[in-house]
Amino acid sequence: METKHAYLLSGSAGHSLSPVMHNAAFGELGLDARYEALSVTQDELPEVVARLREGNVYGANVTIPHKLAVIPLIDNLTPEAQSVGAVNTILNRGGELTGHNTDLTGFLRALREDSGYDPESRDVVMLGAGGSARAVGLALLRVGATLGIANRTQSRAEALARSLERYGHVAAIRPFDLGRAVQRASLLVNTTSAGHETHGAGQLPLPHGFLPREMVVDIIYRPVKTPLLVAAEAAGLRTQNGLPMLVYQGAEAFERWTGQPAPIEVMFRALRGAL
Repeated sequence: METKHAYLLSGSAGHSLSPVMHNAAFGELGLDARYEALSVTQDELPEVVARLREGNVYGANVTIPHKLAVIPLIDNLTPEAQSVGAVNTILNRGGELTGHNTDLTGFLRALREDSGYDPESRDVVMLGAGGSARAVGLALLRVGATLGIANRTQSRAEALARSLERYGHVAAIRPFDLGRAVQRASLLVNTTSAGHETHGAGQLPLPHGFLPREMVVDIIYRPVKTPLLVAAEAAGLRTQNGLPMLVYQGAEAFERWTGQPAPIEVMFRALRGAL
């Protein structure tokens, strides 16, 4: 039987942990399959996506900068992908490609199953207004959270808030209101690169001392503890990094490709061993 393949389509795939996670899962279930991370330029993208239609390919994960660019190259979008306006998973079924977005459920499962925290009806402040922020914000609004969005460029926060208005109570936070909004919130979520080991090492995404009442989530997983999470722990707050979200969004993709339950604990163990 022919080996099946899945891929990560990225602008720079060298540091991705997705192959570690997915290949561990394939091995655990005894599947003859391999996951490979590909660095793909915009010019190469159409040809690479076309190859996903081949019979020995499950599909692909998609990350920066291709989450929007793949949309005109595939055949269908799920309602989640349509709502987010971005694709992070492609499923191949008989040569037909469907775009999914598993970041929404991945974020919520991480909060609820890994941390035992339910954001329903909570006041939440989200830092950032990029692609990940849209998925996280939509997930929070769908479960009834009240969302405030803060971004270094105020116009981007306002634009994202307007685009999410139909889903619930959301507003952009003005810079001079940020401290008060964060301290009033139950949950703070950072979706920016501040604190990332290569893109924002040592940085805090907001002024020191601005912390919520209950929990801080930083979707970065390198380093395991960002400066924001260190500060939150020192203040006695619950914290979560981006590793659980990575696992749960990857697990949903795995299950869509293979039709089998993802071995969650194996995926966690493989990632923790690689960090």
